[in-house]
Amino acid sequence: MKLLTIDSSTSSCSVALTSGDQVVAEHFLSGTRTLSSRLLSSVDLVLQGSGLTMADIDGLGVALGPGAFTALRVGIATVKGLALAAGKPAVGFSSLAMLAMNLPWASHPVCPLFDARKGEVYAGLYRCSGLPEALIEDCVAPPRAFLAQISGPTIFVGEGALRYREEIIAALGDDALFAPSFAHQPRASVGALLARCAFEGTHGIPLARL
Repeated sequence: MKLLTIDSSTSSCSVALTSGDQVVAEHFLSGTRTLSSRLLSSVDLVLQGSGLTMADIDGLGVALGPGAFTALRVGIATVKGLALAAGKPAVGFSSLAMLAMNLPWASHPVCPLFDARKGEVYAGLYRCSGLPEALIEDCVAPPRAFLAQISGPTIFVGEGALRYREEIIAALGDDALFAPSFAHQPRASVGALLARCAFEGTHGIPLARL
C-alpha cells in the first residue's frame, strides 16, 4: 500500500511516501514559520523524488494532534484537499503515539510530551512493544499534575521533555530517563505505520471527521 503521510503537529513538519514497510521518500523541515506555503512544495518534492504522482497513491495519513493548533489545521486541510482532489481515502492518527514510536521496543513506558504553552504539556504514556499501546490517554495538563500519575522508570521524549526536564527529574529522580537527541522530533515516516494500520482496521474514515 502506497501512502502519503503528513505531520505538522509541532514547529517542524515532514512529508513521507511509503510503500508497505519501506520509506520511499521523506522531506523534513525544522522550525519553519511558513508552513502553509512550504507544505505543498514538500509534497511535490516527495512525489517527484519517488517518481510517483497522486494517482499512484492508495491513501493519505495525517497527524491529528494534539499539538500546535494552527500548524495541525494546515496539515489536516492539506491532506483533505489532496484526498478530495485525487479521490483517495484518508486516515488520522495521534501525534503523541507517532512520537512514542521513535523508541520502538523500549524496555520502559514511553512518555511523549509536546509543550502546550501556558505552563501545560500535551502528554500521553505508551507501551511501545510493537505498535504503541496507550497506558494513559493523550491529554493536556500542567507537567506536575501529569507526572503525579507516573511511577517507575519512564522514558521521556519530545520538545516538552526538553522544556520541562528539570521538573521531570525533580518528580521522578533516577526513574526519569530521556530519549537521545535524534528522537525528540516526530516524523511522518513513523506516522505512516500508524496510518497503514488504521487503513487495515477501518479502511479510512470520512474526510469530514478529520
